[in-house]
Amino acid sequence: MTVLEEKNVAVLRDGYLRWNDSRGDSAQHWMDLMAEDVHWCSLGATAAGASYTQGCCSKSEVQRYFLELSRSWEMLDYTADEFLAQGDRVVMLGSCEWKHRGTGKTVKTPKADVIRMRDGKIVDFMEFYDTAAALAATT
Repeated sequence: MTVLEEKNVAVLRDGYLRWNDSRGDSAQHWMDLMAEDVHWCSLGATAAGASYTQGCCSKSEVQRYFLELSRSWEMLDYTADEFLAQGDRVVMLGSCEWKHRGTGKTVKTPKADVIRMRDGKIVDFMEFYDTAAALAATT
């Protein structure tokens, strides 16, 4: 890896560790890592009955995403197993487990995030997870 790639991976590895340690109670460390013009997208994009998964085009919209996520779901585990980096992009491969606050059902899913960094900040974020399992846990 290049120096830039190593730096980006280190920043994101720390972010994922803090996210897991907080059990989703605080996303401030993520907010601190984002550029003002961040683009944030979820594979589900509202398909799992959650309007908060619509695409975000600013830090304030991403803050709303995290607030609405924590209202609907309780994080049980979030593990970042592997990081792949090339240039300004980093891919995180891992898994996560959440409990839906309305139904009490849990979902454990593989997770992949594709991230583009600029000057140490997240400018693009796309998350991939098992949307069918997430939808099933909401009903």
